[in-house]
Amino acid sequence: MKRLYPLLFAGIMLSAPPFSSAQPPRPSENHKPLVVYLSRTQNTAALARIIQQQTGADLAVLETQTPYPQNYRAAVAQVARENEHGYLPPLKPLPHQPAHYQTVYLGFPVWDMQLPPPVKSWLAQTDLRGKTVHPFATHAGYGAGSSFADVKRLCRGCTVSDGLSMQGGRERDGILLVIQGRKAADAGQQISNWLKQLQK
Repeated sequence: MKRLYPLLFAGIMLSAPPFSSAQPPRPSENHKPLVVYLSRTQNTAALARIIQQQTGADLAVLETQTPYPQNYRAAVAQVARENEHGYLPPLKPLPHQPAHYQTVYLGFPVWDMQLPPPVKSWLAQTDLRGKTVHPFATHAGYGAGSSFADVKRLCRGCTVSDGLSMQGGRERDGILLVIQGRKAADAGQQISNWLKQLQK
């Protein structure tokens, strides 16, 4: 079977009901940014933590209510079915409400040159109007694909900056977390340069 790895990273989303919240949304009141991220092999998580350290942001991980299979091929098959049917996987509530922030860093792995289904699900049900969104991504060597354009298309009423992408692991080949040690230090410098560009 060829190109199993890109197939895992696919997503076409339609719509999803918004999360219910114990507290009604309030206007943006937090001067800190929020980092929201999805990570399967922990490479995107590594970037999210670096961004948190450099910006003082709050951190929130996107998790599906039902986790994807740990087995790579089983996950590939599940994502393929989700894409075929335009399925938006239900997500667990975040510990921080995006309504309380003006700036959101959105991180994800690139799946089949697109956004993964959980990220499309989150964008479909989250009101980010009037906010600034900075996307960042990890990939297996194929690049960002349409993922940043997808964020701009799905993020209704918000300002989306130029994204930052870095190569992470290759799950197909059993290579998982690679952004550590020296590579993490290099990633930190790239992120620092990106953050400076965003301020211009």
